[in-house]
Amino acid sequence: MEKFAPNGGTVIAVIGALVVVGLVVGWAIDPDEVPIWVPAATLFGGVLVYASTVRPRVLVVGYELVLRNMLTTSYIPLAAIEELAVRQVLAVRAGGKRYVCAGVGRSLRQAMKGSAIQRAREEMGGLRGEVAAVREPGMNYADYVELRIQELVNEDRARRGIGKFSPEVEELAMQARQEPAWLEIGALVVTGGLTLAGFIAS
Repeated sequence: MEKFAPNGGTVIAVIGALVVVGLVVGWAIDPDEVPIWVPAATLFGGVLVYASTVRPRVLVVGYELVLRNMLTTSYIPLAAIEELAVRQVLAVRAGGKRYVCAGVGRSLRQAMKGSAIQRAREEMGGLRGEVAAVREPGMNYADYVELRIQELVNEDRARRGIGKFSPEVEELAMQARQEPAWLEIGALVVTGGLTLAGFIAS
């Protein structure tokens, strides 16, 4: 398994967790003074912050690119990836479908400048050849992620002995799947329901 660092949000998540803990503890100390919907709404907000800032991640597990978003997880065979680019989010195309993930991204200014892989190809005369994923000093992390994933895509195609535009790539793309994040969805539904019920009861 290869994990890429999350795209920020850690500070917000920590602050959110501290606020949630503080409010819930305050309610537990004096439950008669605080309506029940307040801690329920706090927990709902905590789950929302976690799902939007901590959960989004980009990983490579085995020979699949795993894109974890707020409420879904996509699994895409590496060799099936036709194009990829890191702008403000990571965008991947496979089998004519587009997948995005906020787990890796650039600032708007960085996105407008383009990526290292694009510049490297321009230097190679526009060829779509393999570009080595070398983490150079001062290199933007989003550039490294884009280069590294492309390298893994190239390695998986070489391992399978298939070309980029071969029928096998299309068949692999059909194996891509997207699954709901049932734990986070369930937590949002439960805490949202408790918030609504507590508000009505009060």
